[in-house]
Amino acid sequence: MIAIDLFLGVIGPMQIVLIVVIVLLLFGGKKIPELMRGLGSGIKEFKDASKEDEKEDNKK
Repeated sequence: MIAIDLFLGVIGPMQIVLIVVIVLLLFGGKKIPELMRGLGSGIKEFKDASKEDEKEDNKK
């Protein structure tokens, strides 16, 4: 719990806004949806792979 409190204390709303602005400046508005799609598909593949591992473990 202490680690969460420390993390949330360091990153506030202004820091989040600053990070979003920097990302927009670096990648531009058109590139961000492509990045998010790639991130989403990567997370989906990771979840599918972990479910397959769980099924194999349950069979044993």
